[in-house]
Amino acid sequence: MADTDETSTEKGPSRLEQLRARYPWLDHLVRAGGRYQDSKGDFFAAGATYFSILALFPLLMIGFAAAGFVFTASPGLLDDAKNKIADSVQGDMGNQLQDLMDQAISSRASIGVIGLVLALYSGLGWMANLRNALTVQWGAEPPASTFLKTKIGDLGALLGLFLALVVSFGLSAIAGSGLTTTILEFVGLDHVPGVFIVVRVLSIVVSLVASTLLFTWVIARLPRIPLPYRNAAKAGLLTAVVFEIFKFIATFYLKGVTSGPAGATFGPIIGIMVFAFFTTRIILFATAWAATDPMNAQYQAAAVPDPVTIAPVVAIRPEPSAVTLAATALTGAAAALGYSRLRARRHRR
Repeated sequence: MADTDETSTEKGPSRLEQLRARYPWLDHLVRAGGRYQDSKGDFFAAGATYFSILALFPLLMIGFAAAGFVFTASPGLLDDAKNKIADSVQGDMGNQLQDLMDQAISSRASIGVIGLVLALYSGLGWMANLRNALTVQWGAEPPASTFLKTKIGDLGALLGLFLALVVSFGLSAIAGSGLTTTILEFVGLDHVPGVFIVVRVLSIVVSLVASTLLFTWVIARLPRIPLPYRNAAKAGLLTAVVFEIFKFIATFYLKGVTSGPAGATFGPIIGIMVFAFFTTRIILFATAWAATDPMNAQYQAAAVPDPVTIAPVVAIRPEPSAVTLAATALTGAAAALGYSRLRARRHRR
């Protein structure tokens, strides 16, 4: 009767476990989420966001230096910019901005060099943080290497990412509605019914393909674990779809943030931080999804064995009894008496 009660009170698999056993994609998704949490994905995403914001200031310095060279080569453009500043900002503030522009133009070379050095430093820090975060999603700490070799590898990855971004943004720009509209007007097809719907769909498809290529390269090449492109293609497509949805939502978010006076001042930097943080989280989760894919099991790091506990065994012997002590004492006395007699006989001889 007791066995029957125990059997009836045993709990079966939960609803989530039943669904995971029924749907392999759900089981894969749950395992990827567990890998992301165990690998501290949010922590690494916050670190990458910090370096992303840190890299903005050197980029602004490079932008100011480039603008200085442009204004020097085109004095008329400089006069137009000063006139716009004078019309927009009245009084001493406008004069200070014009003086600041003149100082930036005069020191454009030094500002550009300092900006390049700082941009290289912050860019390498950002790349090292991102590569370590992506590597940890595979269940392994980044392999130890020399400082120079690591930095050269990070520099190559940074240049490769820049090239991948150029290709991705180039494809997206080609599929943009403005350029496509100009081409349609040039060939005389802008009046065809439904042509702009087709163009819009094609632009979305091309943008999705460009994002897929970009994120496939990121997942396959940025971790310090080599992974074939074909093994990262599914994760790259997943990342591209989620990223496009996130961009669509972020458009409305930024419009709401920058609507007020405070938002106009701090909204852009907040928007950049939110965009960088969530984009990094998406990439890290996609990497965890690729790492938990059964087809990539051979690329995962070997599991670390459980720690071994050494417990010394101390054997405590029982105390001797009174009989044992008496026998030991008598034996010692007899041995001492025999030894003394033996010495006495030798002395007589």
